[in-house]
Amino acid sequence: MKVTATTPAATRALGRALAELLEPGDTLLFAGALGAGKTELAKGVAEGLGVREPVVSPTFTIAREYVGRLHLVHVDVYRLDRMQEVLDLGLEDVPDDAVTIVEWGDVVSRSLPADHLLVTIEMGDQDEERHVVLEPRGTSWAKRAGRISALEVTTGDRS
Repeated sequence: MKVTATTPAATRALGRALAELLEPGDTLLFAGALGAGKTELAKGVAEGLGVREPVVSPTFTIAREYVGRLHLVHVDVYRLDRMQEVLDLGLEDVPDDAVTIVEWGDVVSRSLPADHLLVTIEMGDQDEERHVVLEPRGTSWAKRAGRISALEVTTGDRS
């Protein structure tokens, strides 16, 4: 599924809608260029999960945790140089009731669960326009493919 978000608010709205589909143990891999809107989408997911504290980019801290309807672990692997550093994060030890978002996750996908949702954000022609492609990978996400296609996003276009 591909969604066009015309503003940062539309990107957050997509994240809130996506949060409604999340289950304990889910992994989301966010891909896209610097400034594409990965953290903005993560903020929307957090809002949709009922996280009340401000969500900020974990670029310099590598990982941040939040409490909402589901525990949220938000990771950014941009600054990691070696695959061993990804393994050292201990993502396999994330609680079973948590949802994990990995920014730049496409770069390290081999060391993460095969069952994940790949979310690729591409810059559009307009200044704040983003094209967001949602690709289910693995059994649990394949079962939700229809629900992903039916996401209701109040702003932006769906295709």
